[in-house]
Amino acid sequence: MKPLKIIFLLSFTCFLCFFSCTTVDVYERSLPVPGHAWYNSFRPTFDFTIKDTSSPYQPLLILRHNEKYHYSNIYVNISIEKPGQDSAQKFQLDLPLAGKDGKWLATGMDDIYEHRIGLFERPQYLKAGHYKFTVEQIMRENPLQNVYDVGIRVEKQ
Repeated sequence: MKPLKIIFLLSFTCFLCFFSCTTVDVYERSLPVPGHAWYNSFRPTFDFTIKDTSSPYQPLLILRHNEKYHYSNIYVNISIEKPGQDSAQKFQLDLPLAGKDGKWLATGMDDIYEHRIGLFERPQYLKAGHYKFTVEQIMRENPLQNVYDVGIRVEKQ
């Protein structure tokens, strides 16, 4: 019985060491796209609060679509309301969804693919306070077909 306890403790210690070096989710929320057709008038918003300012954070766009999605990228406008600012910061991104070989740059199950794409080149130190992200698709196709969910995830690095 004693060797079994030792093996269990060693396994548990390895498990803790492995997962203690990963990122920590601060926030994650996805909203379903009505009818899997993303109209540019559907602009999901995501609110969260940052308390710890000692570590950098990486906000990610979450996008789920099926294999019939027509494009290898997506153009979006991201609007960010930050604490202590009167106006929102707005920027346009062209985010790749597939490689040059046509394979999706995502995790997939059956015909559903999920992308988690960083919104900044590297993690950012954020001020403490309330944040509000708004996502708007600005593709030429309106509605943008075969999109299931849109979300924001914030990871503490």
